[in-house]
Amino acid sequence: CQHRCYPRVSPCIIVAIRHGNKILLAQGERQKESGFFSTLAGFVESGETLEEAVHREVFEEVGVKVKNVEYFNSQPWPFPHSLMVGYLAEYDSGDIVVDGKEIIQADGFDIDNLPVVPPKFSIAGRLIEETQKRMLEKSV
Repeated sequence: CQHRCYPRVSPCIIVAIRHGNKILLAQGERQKESGFFSTLAGFVESGETLEEAVHREVFEEVGVKVKNVEYFNSQPWPFPHSLMVGYLAEYDSGDIVVDGKEIIQADGFDIDNLPVVPPKFSIAGRLIEETQKRMLEKSV
């Protein structure tokens, strides 16, 4: 029938932020009971680049600024029509401040003493693993 269909894709970003020998991880309201912490993530708004979304989401969610934003990898996201685009970044400035609603806790965790984090088959888990690897390489 020659019908063409172009699926809609809603991009999301996810970012691992390192600062010295620590990685910034956050806990959302839904993860409160499990004690689960992960990297920061959010949807890209219309008219902004993926990198701009990284800067905006990080600042909105935890009140800090990042630098040296670097593409890492991508993965389909469980929301319909979404694609999660992963980044690595370094802390630049600011103090962690959470809104207590979307993000209830956030902190820098020593790479050798992480809380419960996502499994390594997820992009969040791979971002954490890559951040650990880079921190270990730097300390050698």
